[in-house]
Amino acid sequence: MAEAERIIGTPDIPDAEGVAGDETPQTAEAGAKGPDAGETGSTEAGGAAAGGKGHRRILALFVVAVVAYLLDLSSKMLVVAKLEHQEPIEIFGDWLKLSAIRNAGAAFGIGEAFTVIFTVIATGVIVVIARLARKLYSLPWAIALGLLLGGALGNLTDRIFRAPGVFEGAVVDFIAPAHFAVFNLADSAIVCGGILIVILSFKGLDPDGTVHKD
Repeated sequence: MAEAERIIGTPDIPDAEGVAGDETPQTAEAGAKGPDAGETGSTEAGGAAAGGKGHRRILALFVVAVVAYLLDLSSKMLVVAKLEHQEPIEIFGDWLKLSAIRNAGAAFGIGEAFTVIFTVIATGVIVVIARLARKLYSLPWAIALGLLLGGALGNLTDRIFRAPGVFEGAVVDFIAPAHFAVFNLADSAIVCGGILIVILSFKGLDPDGTVHKD
């Protein structure tokens, strides 16, 4: 029996070990690649999530701006058609009236001799907001900038298309509180947006969503 085993031979154990050895590096290589692939996938997923969040904030900004603009535009059209050259309408007695006037100055009737300058300023504000929108990841900032953008566009539309001429047009104002200047919805949107920006700045919230403590 021993002689037969010597003649036939035994299985080649080194070859079997070689096969196992071949499989082990492949398994190790796969294990080594696994974490890198997972990290890459996580980074890409994080970038996609951040990009999607930024797009939603930009969308919110423009939705707020469009709503503010359309409300201002429609209210001015209604005032010009129904209220201009008419007696003021009392809302709360003498405390609040609707009275149509044409304002060649800035908000609340300030600086009527600088209509063209205010037009240029409004255009600059719109450009700055458009540039900030690319780095916008904060919903409160999106709302604030949307109010500013909608208000600036509302009054800029009057500057361009109303008499006496292009870039010199008088803005339609109609909200007349007692002992205060007459204003419109665009002015209100600008003021509300500005107040919100001041609050966000005091809280340390930046447009990109980061929070800092001074």
